[in-house]
Amino acid sequence: MKKSIRRMAVMAGAGAAAFGMTVAPASAVPSTVWTVTPSPANFAATNSGNIVLTANIPMTCTTSSASGTMQSATGNPATVASISAINFGTSTSPCTSVLGNVTTIATTPWTVVAQDYTASTGVTKGYVGNVKAKVTAGACVFTVEGKASATYTNSTGILAVSSVSGDLKVTSASGCGTVVTTATKPTFRGNYAVKVAGTGTIPKIVGSNP
Repeated sequence: MKKSIRRMAVMAGAGAAAFGMTVAPASAVPSTVWTVTPSPANFAATNSGNIVLTANIPMTCTTSSASGTMQSATGNPATVASISAINFGTSTSPCTSVLGNVTTIATTPWTVVAQDYTASTGVTKGYVGNVKAKVTAGACVFTVEGKASATYTNSTGILAVSSVSGDLKVTSASGCGTVVTTATKPTFRGNYAVKVAGTGTIPKIVGSNP
């Protein structure tokens, strides 16, 4: 009887070990291959609708543009584009706020990072990373750093930036009183229409697991 019990225990242990070996790989996160078409290539983006940075007060830009390079990548998350220049407002169409006109000077490069892809919709979820900018609104001057959650849709070429509270932080502020402080959690929202530079071609981003 004891021998039978021991034999059953050994068999159960072996079965558990085999089961563990079977399920362990499934718990690992596979690397993702991100295929960008064309790659490598330069891109240009212009706003589609208003761009709004809110740091307790909304600062609205009716004109904004960005440019950089894009390329295929491997990993999760993975950088699929680098933004080498991004501008907010122009001399004839400045960004505005209740504190006065707004000037934003970005420190680049910013990055476009891919994390999740839905094949049925052609939508990549991720974020715009390495965000750094100095914002001046009237006498109020502050710096913003962090990231901004975003999606990219292959059918439209729209990079939709919609950060959530905590994505971005104010790292310094002066002349802002209690309106903007280092405790402020800004949000950055707006849509950019992306094209291959000098063309009307919409880039595609496709994620797959090898």
